[in-house]
Amino acid sequence: MSTIIAFFDFDGTITTRDTLLEFIKFSKGRFRFYLGFALNSPWLVAMKFGLVSNQAAKERILTWFFRGCPEPSFREQCERFADAVLPALMRPKALNEIRLLREKDATIVIVSASPENWVGPWARSLSAECIATRLQIADHALTGKILDRNCYGEEKVSRIRESYQLPGYTHIYAYGDSSGDRPMLALANSAFYKPFR
Repeated sequence: MSTIIAFFDFDGTITTRDTLLEFIKFSKGRFRFYLGFALNSPWLVAMKFGLVSNQAAKERILTWFFRGCPEPSFREQCERFADAVLPALMRPKALNEIRLLREKDATIVIVSASPENWVGPWARSLSAECIATRLQIADHALTGKILDRNCYGEEKVSRIRESYQLPGYTHIYAYGDSSGDRPMLALANSAFYKPFR
């Protein structure tokens, strides 16, 4: 087992844009994207002012756009998005850092609040591991709800500790770009905030 592990936030750290927004544009088109966000703007404003949680606002958006979407269709869209769109959103410096860590035989883990449905396929293409938000499925379709908790803030740390025995690693790296990454960054011997800008 590698004695070095590196945790990377995805949106804004490895990518140049929020991939949930880009996925909605990809799957629903720009007109429906802007209409949906306009109609749901009170929820987003309330989130910014701390009146509703990040998870509640996210579930509102997911429900609006994807509730009732058959899981096989959603999975196929996510895989196409990972193949066709995500490569153009990558920060070259981030990919180079992953390459350098690979040369040190580090375990690479992508830790994201975005759904695992497209983060996972992209991570696997780099032979990286993935911890991300899981979406609820019922009767073979999306409900619009998040399974358990949004993988954000302290939840990133909880999910990491569930999956990895951190005392067994000689060195821990972490990379992030937002306040939601700070708990994860605090786990690391070497922490980097907005390192690839």
